[in-house]
Amino acid sequence: MPIAIAPKGKELFVRRVGADDGAKRHLREMGIFEGSKITLLASNGGNVIVMVKEGRLCLDRTLAGKIIVA
Repeated sequence: MPIAIAPKGKELFVRRVGADDGAKRHLREMGIFEGSKITLLASNGGNVIVMVKEGRLCLDRTLAGKIIVA
């Protein structure tokens, strides 16, 4: 399921990042890549806030929809 509709507060694993190469590279630099752990903190108004390692990131809904978690 896309991270945008994942349950809030539950630690999930990234299964696939379906973005273009530049976006994938940028997400990897921030700690989001296949096999990494991610937690959805909030989803409102088109933005998604996630916890990656010990940092929080804000992603727009379009990019968040390309991050598939399980």
